[in-house]
Amino acid sequence: MTEPLSEHSADVIVVGAGPAGSTAAYYLAKAGLDVLLLEKTAFPREKVCGDGLTPRATKQLVSMGIDISEEAGWLRNKGLRIIGGGMRLQLDWPELAAYPDYGLVRKRDDFDEQLARQAQKAGARLYERCNVGAPVIDARTGRITGVEAKLGEERTPVTFHAPLVVAADGNSSRISLAMGLHRREDRPMGVAVRTYFTSPRHDDDYLESWLELWDRRGPGPDRLLPGYGWIFGMGDGTSNVGLGVLNTSSSFKELDWREVLKAWCASMPEEWGYTEENMTGPIRGAALPMAFNRQPHYTRGLLLIGDAGGLVNPFNGEGIAYAMESAQIAAEVIVQAHARATPAQRELALQRYPKILKDTYGGYYTLGRAFVKLIGNPKIMKLAADRGLSHPVLMRFTLKLLANLTDPTGGDAMDRIINGLSRVAPRA
Repeated sequence: MTEPLSEHSADVIVVGAGPAGSTAAYYLAKAGLDVLLLEKTAFPREKVCGDGLTPRATKQLVSMGIDISEEAGWLRNKGLRIIGGGMRLQLDWPELAAYPDYGLVRKRDDFDEQLARQAQKAGARLYERCNVGAPVIDARTGRITGVEAKLGEERTPVTFHAPLVVAADGNSSRISLAMGLHRREDRPMGVAVRTYFTSPRHDDDYLESWLELWDRRGPGPDRLLPGYGWIFGMGDGTSNVGLGVLNTSSSFKELDWREVLKAWCASMPEEWGYTEENMTGPIRGAALPMAFNRQPHYTRGLLLIGDAGGLVNPFNGEGIAYAMESAQIAAEVIVQAHARATPAQRELALQRYPKILKDTYGGYYTLGRAFVKLIGNPKIMKLAADRGLSHPVLMRFTLKLLANLTDPTGGDAMDRIINGLSRVAPRA
């Protein structure tokens, strides 16, 4: 590892110690770079999430050397149970060479801390309670050369310096906004709301996805609500119950989504325990920035990863796998750039990062944007649930497509179709 340039200087600054930031810091530090990892809160801390990890995210944890055993507090899941159209279909995760055949469940209040501590073990220097404000800009070149921050409970002003900054500060990404990178309005945005209930269903070994949300309150007919719901057993006596909705839905701005969640929970069987008296925490919500909704992913010394770059999968709302994958890609690009001899050569290497992202996800995300426009209409969502769930082969194909779980080379006919569609779709 290179010697620290100074207490507040480094080779790279990573802003935000969520899954994206901690993963980037881990790989950068492991490669020998001096890394500052700046986190505005203190661990452990709460984040709104479904807590369910697909095999894609599981693969990333294994690559980072995280202990994902049951003894270490991880709950494994076998696949996805899909409910809709009066049907219940249980699908195991596909058996692939590229990914494990199981997913995991872990509460975000200590999941993020595990990744941050792993980055520290690799050599990253973590500052908690470090609230990053404005970027430091070189007046001559317009490049970012550091960040201003307030440190600790005393909010002591500190300036951190580095020739490269990685924005891993989530959907709002203040550092990106300060660099003039605004959210694209032509890309889908989702909202997730969730809470926890004490429940006998806590040890379910399948993630559960509901394609129809019904409001069965009141004397009138049942009402189909836009969006999809989930139930994930946490293995600790509780279930994570939540819903996601897309801004392609006409009801996106009209409804109080916390009330929608309550209405959906009220329609559940009483013995599941999804009632207000069994709620172990408040209902919380968060935005899901999808399909590259902030670009470019590299400019003037700033790289965007995870939610800051809108990396959430529009097909299924999954963010953690893509946060960690984009972080690893960014770290590899930075390591290669760091080894170049001249500023021009370093810049040439860094400009590969957006291209790699588009080559990796661009076509697939374009397909996803078309998909979310369709399912934004509850009638289409209901029709798909009614017709699709009665065809197990079609649903296995859909699971692979929605979860982005294919073998990149070879694989079966389903893999080849999905990979082929992703290759020919525009990489915008």
